[in-house]
Amino acid sequence: MRDIPVGVQFLQTVTDKSCPNFSCNRQLWYRTSVLVLTYIAYTCYHLSRKPLSVAKAVLHPNCTNTSRHDCSSWIPFNGTDADAAEVFGELDSAFLFSYAIAMFASGFIAERFNLRYFLSLGMLLSGIFSYLFGLAKVYNIHNVMYFLLVQVAAGICQTTGWPGVIAVLGNWCGKSKRGLTFGIWNSHTSVGNILGSLIAASFVETDWSLSFIYPGLIIALGGFLMFLFLVVSPTDVGCYLPDEDRNNATSTHQRKFNRSLQNQVANRDSSSESDSEVDDTDIIIGEQDFLISAYTSSCDFEVQRRNTERVHLLRDYVAPQHEVAIGFFGACKIPGVIEFSLSLFFSKLVSYTFLYWLPLYLNHSTSMGATDSADFSILFDVGGIIGSILAGSISDYTNMSATTCTGMLILAIPMVIVINKMSSTVAQVFIDGDVSNFGIDKFGREHFSFTNCGPLSEWSIYSYYDSSIG
Repeated sequence: MRDIPVGVQFLQTVTDKSCPNFSCNRQLWYRTSVLVLTYIAYTCYHLSRKPLSVAKAVLHPNCTNTSRHDCSSWIPFNGTDADAAEVFGELDSAFLFSYAIAMFASGFIAERFNLRYFLSLGMLLSGIFSYLFGLAKVYNIHNVMYFLLVQVAAGICQTTGWPGVIAVLGNWCGKSKRGLTFGIWNSHTSVGNILGSLIAASFVETDWSLSFIYPGLIIALGGFLMFLFLVVSPTDVGCYLPDEDRNNATSTHQRKFNRSLQNQVANRDSSSESDSEVDDTDIIIGEQDFLISAYTSSCDFEVQRRNTERVHLLRDYVAPQHEVAIGFFGACKIPGVIEFSLSLFFSKLVSYTFLYWLPLYLNHSTSMGATDSADFSILFDVGGIIGSILAGSISDYTNMSATTCTGMLILAIPMVIVINKMSSTVAQVFIDGDVSNFGIDKFGREHFSFTNCGPLSEWSIYSYYDSSIG
């Protein structure tokens, strides 16, 4: 069934009336819009995850090095530092465990549901639960179960992000190996963390509820934007599928011809010499049939490609060929999936420690206030942006993605140790983010749902994983 977003239809109507002669390269237009929209979507997801790590410094402030007269904790985060850390740990665990468990169901649903609705609804619900966390201050809520339930619900809703954006991107870009492009695209996690930190830090010392309410509103508006403009599949707007689909079709012709040729050779060997001339003729005819078939397929694709270059935004609907969704155990049998998932697991173990605890750690280990700690912590994500782009560039240049990934993971080990000794050194936080946020991005379109267990799309395993199965 054709699924054209309302916003795209509106743009087409406006351009038809105001600029009837307007035309564009639809394939480039839509592919670029998908890259931008999915980037915005996952930036919003991470933006809405960051406020709690910033607000921890106010929910349980460091009263030792502060001149504030109202240095008091928000119940139930009061008590000793150990008591507060335990409650914060419970909140983080509630979010992450619900996120990890729900990811299995989320991937299953994403492959069988309209992805535009899936992403839009997930972003809207994520915004609602971020908003509800902030309302605890407005309505003076101090029950720890309230915070735990909000975190569990938020974790479940946040699982819609990664499977959704990867599935849409896979529909448009397939398995193309553009390391630098996707290294830049992959910076959405760090950009989201930076924006989330800055927004939350702007209000955390005056009214910490706004540190949750505003990010919640932003991700909800982002979901509305996806609903209006995100085109899930090229076939919805009459564009051609990624190049590898055409290559797969050509490979099918090649395999059929090879089997036919083998059969003909076997028949010729078993027949008499008087039949050999006929067999040779059959082989020649078979070769001609294959060449004609391959040429026709190529020409049909070229005609379709040229038709998309300078036309209106919308064109006649082409019914898509539905693919069978792969199951969890089927995905585990794919070479490399288990190894890459384990690599992602340990990488996230480090990344999420910094995501949730770095601002509070800086606040309690230095003389920084809550706002300064949050602002300082963004250096980790600035390093993550550079690391992601650097990993993509190195992978493109060397064509050795797995080696790039391994090298950066090894470099992250001493950096994590050193940062504990040099928590006040700007350069150290920056470098640590550079090597530990670079990424392991599983981008196989048909495998995305079951091989990712968290939101930080770690990049450079992507192309090695892709080449190893493709």
